[in-house]
Amino acid sequence: MSRREFLAATGSAGVLGVAGCTAPTSDRTQTALQGGSGAAAAQDESLPSTSPPEVVNVDEQGGSVTLKSMPARHSAHPLETMGGPVNIPQVWAFQADDGDPSVPGPILRTTEGNDMEVTLDNTGGMRPHTLHFHGVRKAWKDDGVPTTTGIRVDPGEKHTYTIPANVPGTHLYHCHYQTHRHIEMGMYGIFRVDPEGYEPADREYFMTVKDWDSRLPRQMAGEDVSYDPRNRNPDIFTINGKSAPRTLHPEDGSPVIVSEGDQVRIHFANNGYMSHPLHIHNHRFERTEKDGGVIPEAARHEMDITNIAPAERHTIEFTADAEPGIYLLHCHKVNHVMNGGFYPGGMLGGVVYESVMDTDIFAQLMEYAGYEG
Repeated sequence: MSRREFLAATGSAGVLGVAGCTAPTSDRTQTALQGGSGAAAAQDESLPSTSPPEVVNVDEQGGSVTLKSMPARHSAHPLETMGGPVNIPQVWAFQADDGDPSVPGPILRTTEGNDMEVTLDNTGGMRPHTLHFHGVRKAWKDDGVPTTTGIRVDPGEKHTYTIPANVPGTHLYHCHYQTHRHIEMGMYGIFRVDPEGYEPADREYFMTVKDWDSRLPRQMAGEDVSYDPRNRNPDIFTINGKSAPRTLHPEDGSPVIVSEGDQVRIHFANNGYMSHPLHIHNHRFERTEKDGGVIPEAARHEMDITNIAPAERHTIEFTADAEPGIYLLHCHKVNHVMNGGFYPGGMLGGVVYESVMDTDIFAQLMEYAGYEG
């Protein structure tokens, strides 16, 4: 494949080793990775498949967007490489307007000072839902918590929330009805408020990390499994819904593509239930925002790992000033960088310099990821 083909696929203008890294896999984890077993566990081919999350510029739509949730099939890593396939037989994916369903849900982007009208369309749903937005200050009735506002969106109903863009930064949204189950089923996404006069970096990326206990999605797909949220045991780890090596696929994944000297900005969000220390190889970065708050210049310092707790959002910035190559970006809880008992996998991505895209090692990496560009 050529560098040009790869860059076209991504929409963009140290090496991953696999030898000697396998280990035994438990029966439960192996079942999860293979997408279940038996007739009851077969993926429902009538369900749509998820797509990568799209960025929805709500300003360009007149300040309004409609979100639906629907059951879908989700493949975190579809190939029999590096511990795969990793399949989740059923998720509850968000769809914006007429777009594709995705997990994470669409990235809703707006500008400071604008109100955003978000309609939750549950007319085709099977269970109640709500929408809760972190970060911004809003009216009580728009908080999205059914037990404290008295508002929930039952099957067959619609409801519109007014979400003011009054706190710039990167935020979250998720369903707040039976939260412990509905987030586990995939009902979460990023909400971005650009400050007035926002200056984009040369390269900008959004990355949502998530740990999954696959027993709940498998149970919802009809498997005979037991799930207890108080005894959660995550077995799938994703970045933007994908496990390595699919994370590095230019269309399904989210590789960080850079050229020498680029200023790079990454918005991390944690929609899982565990903290994740995120590390980038061979680059020093500064954390510039946390949970919508700008970190003062005097409080910033160079670092190479940022520990992001559940629901936190960290924005980091760095210069692509390393020797051109392929460098890992991953959770440093190393058991999170696995597909079952196979290492590497899971919550792992990479920083890829354009100038090395014609190398044999890059071609091998794309073969693992399933890219045939």
